[in-house]
Amino acid sequence: MAELAPHTGHRDRLREKLTSAGGLALHDYELLELYLFRCIPRRDTKPIAKDLIARFGDLGGVASAPIEQLVEVKGVSEKTAAELKLIKALSERLAREQVMGRTVIASWSALINYCRTAMQHATTEEFRVLFLDRKNKLIADEVLGRGTIDHAPVYPREVVKRALAHEASALILVHNHPSGDATPSQADIEMTRSLMEICQPFEIVVHDHLVIGRENTASFKTLGLM
Repeated sequence: MAELAPHTGHRDRLREKLTSAGGLALHDYELLELYLFRCIPRRDTKPIAKDLIARFGDLGGVASAPIEQLVEVKGVSEKTAAELKLIKALSERLAREQVMGRTVIASWSALINYCRTAMQHATTEEFRVLFLDRKNKLIADEVLGRGTIDHAPVYPREVVKRALAHEASALILVHNHPSGDATPSQADIEMTRSLMEICQPFEIVVHDHLVIGRENTASFKTLGLM
């Protein structure tokens, strides 16, 4: 009988640990190891998992990294990189399910979690609009601007056009700061006020503007900026 590779027993122990104690009992690299087992079946994935975490910081950073950067890590093929992108897709979908069709007031923390899951690790700025109905239920979510590391083009009239198309009564604006600092810039403040003015004749309310940083989230409403 062929002798099992040393990492085979390690995989079984990790699976048992996950089953008996849950994901919180495992380190980030161990969870990543478990995921990589299905992508790289006959190889010790622990060094690869550790190298990925070291390169991109955490699981979110790994899942959000571009494929061309992932394949720079030894042992990661294009196929494996594509599989890793599935982590982010699943995370976003699960987080989105917690907020779609629900009132913002009842699911505010879930809404913040969804925005952070989607945008926290983005390497360029994205401008997202959450569209709400008259009962403040989230009915649509669209990225209306993508740009550079410190700027995403925003066209207020396009935002209003999409709001009318969705028959939305209110909006929540969201964008990220890839620099990591969630502090709103003067340009952010001016754009928000301009958008609020354009929305007013259409009786569309802008409830808040969230800025997603690497570690925290800033709210224009909480900061008294609107």
